[in-house]
Amino acid sequence: MPRAGWRLGARCPWRGRTGHGSWYLSLELPAGPGGRRRRIRRGGFPARVDAEQALARLRMPVPGVAGGLPVTVGQWLDRWLAARSAPRPSTLRGYAAHVRLYLAPYLGQILLADLSAAHVQAMFTAISRQHAAAGTPVSPATLARVRATLRAALNAAIRAGHLSVNAASGAELPAARRPRAVVWTGARIEEWQRTGIRPAVAVWTPAQTAAFLNSIRGHRLYAGYHLIALRGLRRGEACGLRWCDIDLGAATAVIAWQLQQYGGHVTLCPPKTARSGRVIALDRTTVAALRAHRAGQQAEQDRLGGSYRDSGYVLTGLNGDPMAPDRLSRHFRRLGEAAGLPPVRLHDLRHGAASLAQMGRVAPAASFGRIRECRRPAPQLTGPPEARRSSPVAGPADLRCHHPVASDVTMRHPARLHRMTE
Repeated sequence: MPRAGWRLGARCPWRGRTGHGSWYLSLELPAGPGGRRRRIRRGGFPARVDAEQALARLRMPVPGVAGGLPVTVGQWLDRWLAARSAPRPSTLRGYAAHVRLYLAPYLGQILLADLSAAHVQAMFTAISRQHAAAGTPVSPATLARVRATLRAALNAAIRAGHLSVNAASGAELPAARRPRAVVWTGARIEEWQRTGIRPAVAVWTPAQTAAFLNSIRGHRLYAGYHLIALRGLRRGEACGLRWCDIDLGAATAVIAWQLQQYGGHVTLCPPKTARSGRVIALDRTTVAALRAHRAGQQAEQDRLGGSYRDSGYVLTGLNGDPMAPDRLSRHFRRLGEAAGLPPVRLHDLRHGAASLAQMGRVAPAASFGRIRECRRPAPQLTGPPEARRSSPVAGPADLRCHHPVASDVTMRHPARLHRMTE
């Protein structure tokens, strides 16, 4: 009688008896670090057909390879990224970053067929704990985006017939809440100066926006910040604006492109959403600012001569190359600090346009032909007639803004935006 516990395999004298023994499978994996052999052994299958079915689930069909090869989650993510197409390069870069930073390190070595909801939940728990221990807590929004990337990759595996259930769908994450924009009131400025703690999203009051624009009136990029602050353009849209998109005679601008920056390269791509493509009307002060900006750009071209690159963009560097969005943001931070104003992001400068529209009176209806009508009325200033005539935001305007306006305090619209009385 053989000793109990020994694996006899085909030499077992009781082999073939009903209810005795079980079937096992063995699957070789790609070599690990240092050429170390890796394989999977599974057992407990009551019949040979059950073991064969389990083995088939672990393998992925590969052209020219009989029976297919085992595929890990990391290998599938690489294949998915290579075959993935998206409307914008930034979307693909986001997918790749999630795979590189989170999904591959935590799930990459697990077989795709073995991936379970418990694996996914354990990954998010480990990510949160490790970031908290390092003093850099990860936001719920980031976790939600990582889950969305994994869910998209596993949905592709389901469509290909490699999986039947998406393990990422059942992961529980903390609720992601978009921070509400608050206004830099005097009390908040004092608190920030005393403690160094600033709101997650903060916006300037109309008076602070006026002070900023007054302080940079002579800067070569003034027209760009004017467009963002008073016309509600995103920074990528401002950088992607070309002179061929602007009709100064008709006082209109077509927002059809944006510039995005990644890895030191600037790419021209469509706007953020389908609704972001639009035509905006330009008030007379914006037209004047753009005319002055074009004259200054022409003077720069005359000084540089043949070394100037006429890129056709409204916002450019000194040599004529398109202005990178990150560079525009760096200039904005330095100019804001020089003006002695509390910090805001360049993206949040757009809130100034919405604030001016919300604080102003209802403007009379204006006909802009085929220009898309604004949902909010254009700002109309109060005060004496001479102040309204000289105001840079007087007159009807098509003002489109895509973000909510901070409304926890009441702000009064200044009678003259660029000439605030002391």
